[in-house]
Amino acid sequence: MPDWLDIVVRSLLFLAILFLITKWLGKKQISQLSFFEYVNGITIGSIGAEVVTGIEQKISLGVIAIVTFAAVPFLAGFLSLKSKPFRDFIEGKGSVFIKDGKIMEENLKKERYTTDELLELLRRKDVFQVSDVEFAVLEPTGDLSVLLKKENQPLTAKDLNLHVAPINEPQTVIMDGKILDEPLSTIGRNRSWVKTELEKQGVTVENVFLGQVDSYGQLTIDLYDDLLQVPSPTEKPLILATMKKCQADLELFALGTENNEAKEMYSKNSEKLQKAIDQVEHILRN
Repeated sequence: MPDWLDIVVRSLLFLAILFLITKWLGKKQISQLSFFEYVNGITIGSIGAEVVTGIEQKISLGVIAIVTFAAVPFLAGFLSLKSKPFRDFIEGKGSVFIKDGKIMEENLKKERYTTDELLELLRRKDVFQVSDVEFAVLEPTGDLSVLLKKENQPLTAKDLNLHVAPINEPQTVIMDGKILDEPLSTIGRNRSWVKTELEKQGVTVENVFLGQVDSYGQLTIDLYDDLLQVPSPTEKPLILATMKKCQADLELFALGTENNEAKEMYSKNSEKLQKAIDQVEHILRN
């Protein structure tokens, strides 16, 4: 076999082997690396490159070496699940950089971080003033986790004592001009419903690049032609308008009747409907 063809075969073979090993080790190996996994990955890559380019090297020996090095982080990960001291030794522990709003200078020196580097990490979290931070820890992966002081945290619905409906993940029902049946069945819809919604917006499915259904059952679309204007969904505004009209009608009925029982009934139902409107108005307006 010519040398160039031997190298091509070796390259394809080891590419497949490394791909399978990475899949075997799991997604954690590509999302975040500990010191041990980082060194192990470099070693595996070096072995693969040496065997691929070293024609005199036996392929079988390279495969054995790579499998051996790949088995080590697998076993280390298994032991880490069983033992926290071992996990702390292999993966490391987080270092507190800011506590109770104060910078821990000793921890900065221990991790060999300068003040400028700390400020850079904070800016990556959209924090530009140290005094806004209550707690910050450098994770073993090198990422900085930041907890802002209570007064600097954004308001939530819970802070305002608002009860909001749970939000489900949007379902992609149209992609590249084709309707996807599986997401539709997940939300209890069908192709006829999609076509009806598209007709309301005056478009055909072939012109839709992407279509998604939100947790409120509304279909939003993105067209291939970005110059075309698509009307916004009107279901929620119509529901809000209908509720307000009903509430106003109940008030009119209460004012227009001479029957005291009917007047009281209309007034109570008007108040109940107004409370319901107050609870859902912020949802139906968005």
